[in-house]
Amino acid sequence: MKTTGAMGTSKPPGKGLSLGKMLAIVAAAMLVTMIATLWLIKMWLFPAPFSPVRLTPPEQQKLEAKLARLEAGGNGVPMGEKPASGANGEIATPSPYSEEGASREIVFSEKELNALISQNPDLAGKVAIDLSDDLVSATVLIPTKAEVPIFGGQAMRLKAGLTVAYRNGRPVVALRGVSVMGVPMPNAWLGTLKDIDLVQKYGADNGFWQKFADGVESIKIEDGKAKIVLKP
Repeated sequence: MKTTGAMGTSKPPGKGLSLGKMLAIVAAAMLVTMIATLWLIKMWLFPAPFSPVRLTPPEQQKLEAKLARLEAGGNGVPMGEKPASGANGEIATPSPYSEEGASREIVFSEKELNALISQNPDLAGKVAIDLSDDLVSATVLIPTKAEVPIFGGQAMRLKAGLTVAYRNGRPVVALRGVSVMGVPMPNAWLGTLKDIDLVQKYGADNGFWQKFADGVESIKIEDGKAKIVLKP
C-alpha cells in the first residue's frame, strides 16, 4: 500500500512565460506606445482645422443687430437712413444724422467673435479666440508649404495672449506671450515686448495707440465676454 505524507505531496511544475511570449508582449507594448505618441504629436503639433462655431437663429439675430448698430453709428439705423414700413418690408429713406440716444457700448461674447471668424473664408478653421479675465488669447493654425522639410503641408499651432484692461484712466494692452507648437518664444525674439504696455510705450507719438486710447472710455474683458465703451 502506497501512502503519501504531507512532506511528500508532489506539486505540478510551474508554468512560466516563455522567452518568445515575453518578447511578444514587449513588442506589443512598444507598438502601442509608439502609436499613442504619434497620435499625440499629430493632435498637438499638427492639429486639424478648428470646427466652425455656429450660432442658433436667435443668437445670429442678436449678433446681426449688434453689427447693424455699429454700422449705424450706435443707434441701430444706418447713418443717413431710417427704416419705413412698406408693402415689401423695411425701406430705407434719407434722414439727418444724429447721435442722440446712441449707445457707445460695444459688447461681444466669445461665441459671437468666433462665429464671426468662422464666417470669414480666410480665417475659418484657422483662428480661435478665448476670452478670460483681462486676457484675450488667440490660437492660429499656420499652414506650411509642401516643400518645407518635416513639417511640409502641415499646420503649425501658434498661440498668443494679450493683456487687455483699463487702469488708471487709460486702456492697457500688453503682450503676455507667444508660443509655437507649444514652445514659448523668448522675449528677445518678440522684440522684448512681453508684458510691456503698448499704449504707454507708444502712446506719446500721436500715432495709432494714442488715438486708440483717446477714444476709449473703458474696457472690460472677462470670462467669455468683451465690453468696450467709447468716448463721445
